[in-house]
Amino acid sequence: MAAPRVLVLRAPGTNCDEETAYAFEQAGGITERVHVNRLIENPALQDRYQILCLPGGFSYGDDIAAGRILATKLRQYLAELVDAFVHGNGDRLVLGICNGMQVLMRLGVLTEGIESDNHAPATLDWNDHGRFEDRWVDLVVDETPCVFLKGIERMYLPMAHAQGKFVAAGPKVIESMQQAGRLAVRYANGDHGKVQNEPLPFPINPNGADANTAGVCDASGRVFGLMPHPERHIDPTQHPFWTRRKTQPSQGDGMAMFNNAIEWFS
Repeated sequence: MAAPRVLVLRAPGTNCDEETAYAFEQAGGITERVHVNRLIENPALQDRYQILCLPGGFSYGDDIAAGRILATKLRQYLAELVDAFVHGNGDRLVLGICNGMQVLMRLGVLTEGIESDNHAPATLDWNDHGRFEDRWVDLVVDETPCVFLKGIERMYLPMAHAQGKFVAAGPKVIESMQQAGRLAVRYANGDHGKVQNEPLPFPINPNGADANTAGVCDASGRVFGLMPHPERHIDPTQHPFWTRRKTQPSQGDGMAMFNNAIEWFS
């Protein structure tokens, strides 16, 4: 079939849209960076695309809370677009990276169907140390239906955020999400680390996330949000220690996610 078209949604403060669009293009997709106001003016544009990606950055300056203003605009003006991509006919994908995950969490699509005594089953809070953190992290993939993580066991990716701590409403939420494979990717202790729920110390778990959670998917596996940045490690020379390697892989760890998204449509 024809190459899938990717909508990379940007807003004031988005700053990772070009790198993300490039990663999808390298995987074989046809990408277009579209401002949220353009979509509001012409919602029919959504029909062009098979993949919706909300990239990283600081949409609207992260005023009030990270991702909240963009999520509010989507809920108020583009609810049909969100519904079409998240539910629809099951023939589309959604990816939220860093600020994009924050938006998806504010919209509630990543925790949809999870029961909780509280209003929201989970949220993203400030990092434990209360400041912006920028470092590379080891990640391990749990058993999950997530389309983007097919065949991936672990990754080494950079993270850069201040409000990325996954906080669940209680142990039942963690248990329910893990059993459904929705706690898709976790911070790990080195490149031999395993999935574990007991919180790892800083800087292994860079924000104090419950169950060391770095990324969450919906029940179908088609909607995925993660805090680390796969688009910043698509080439092996982007690895911080690439000059010390005896052999170089053909691509960076993050590239497999974009390949999986494009190949899903083949």
